[in-house]
Amino acid sequence: MESQTDIGRDIPVVAAAIVRNGRVLGAQRGPGRSLAGYWEFPGGKVKPHETQREALEREIREELLCDIRVGQEICTTRERYEFGTVILSTFLCHVAHGMPTVTEHSRIRWLPPKELARYQWAPADREAMRLIAHMDLHHVPDPGAAGMMDSDD
Repeated sequence: MESQTDIGRDIPVVAAAIVRNGRVLGAQRGPGRSLAGYWEFPGGKVKPHETQREALEREIREELLCDIRVGQEICTTRERYEFGTVILSTFLCHVAHGMPTVTEHSRIRWLPPKELARYQWAPADREAMRLIAHMDLHHVPDPGAAGMMDSDD
């Protein structure tokens, strides 16, 4: 049963739609975690002292053992769960160093945008998934390219 504290609790979360060669990285949540088996764009909670971009870089370094460059925000969604309301901001990203490695997820997969709807996505990730499914990921600007600058949140 939900407590009043859980119902009203807002949880700021960030996710990385990591793009490579026209595909986006999807991650399947591991067993024993909430929403086990659902697919998501990897990321995690924003700590009180962090910007969204700092949190996303930290979370991907911890979860996938690689560094990313955070680009344009795709969308922000609100999804109520039994543990609180997730406010999820999803960003287009590129790998800066290393390659994504499975640590917390059951598996990760580079997915063509047109195939995203075939997977069972966590509710908070569904809007970003729908938007990405219609993007041409071959032409996503890389924030590390010359002349591009990240802005602070």
